[in-house]
Amino acid sequence: MNDPHPHDPHDTPNDPSASQRRIAVSYVGDAQRTRATDLARELGLLCVDDCCDPTCAAILAVTPERLELRATGRGAPGPVFVDFDAGATAYRRKHGGGRNEPIARAVGLKRSTPTVIDATAGLGRDAFLLAALGCQVTMIERSPILAALLRDGMDRALSSPQLREIVGNRMTLHVGDSVELLPTLHADVVYLDPMFPPRRRESALVKKQMRLVRLVVGDEDDSRSLFEAAREASPRRIVVKRPRHAPPVAGEPALVVKSPTMRYDVYFPAPGDVPV
Repeated sequence: MNDPHPHDPHDTPNDPSASQRRIAVSYVGDAQRTRATDLARELGLLCVDDCCDPTCAAILAVTPERLELRATGRGAPGPVFVDFDAGATAYRRKHGGGRNEPIARAVGLKRSTPTVIDATAGLGRDAFLLAALGCQVTMIERSPILAALLRDGMDRALSSPQLREIVGNRMTLHVGDSVELLPTLHADVVYLDPMFPPRRRESALVKKQMRLVRLVVGDEDDSRSLFEAAREASPRRIVVKRPRHAPPVAGEPALVVKSPTMRYDVYFPAPGDVPV
């Protein structure tokens, strides 16, 4: 349970509820202590001195290089963090990253360069790819912890000449519930990537990291309510990322764009739009 009262790093968690806290903030090196304390206060979390505190299931660690989400305990996976430079390089190596890629076709990049709302931003990977292809992307992330990781990655990207144009000029972040925020925003495309279980072909490390992210965001399946909120935003198209064999979230889509491991279901709620 998140602690509703922020603490100084030297407040020892000896109260009866300490063992129930699931996520806390910590730091690596005394120079990071003030930032960690401020972040804990902002998020309403406990700040602890030990990055391996056994009373916590996970630690949001402020390091000299970046902000990391770390699992605790034996056999914990590596940290989760946002690195747009490394992510973009890995994606281009695997997929090519052009306008013929499935995600680009799904949002309609062959016709134009649409504005996009990524209503389930997570760690920002898909949002960054779309921004790198020229889209203006508005991200919404309801988890303040994931949003903090995302903001940290965006801030670090601004120091890179190659990433500054993409992240600084084409990506914006809202922290909040997409169901509430979507009707107040407008874009050509609303992109949804609801949380789903790790795919069978994914590595054990990826599955462990996804479990760590799931610890933060929870297991609630809100794909249907997200889709209905997306309709209220009146986009030209709604794109839902799904496992390849999973059922659609809102009936038969007008267009399906497939990749080897997943698919993009495309819906056209606005009159006059046509599948391309």
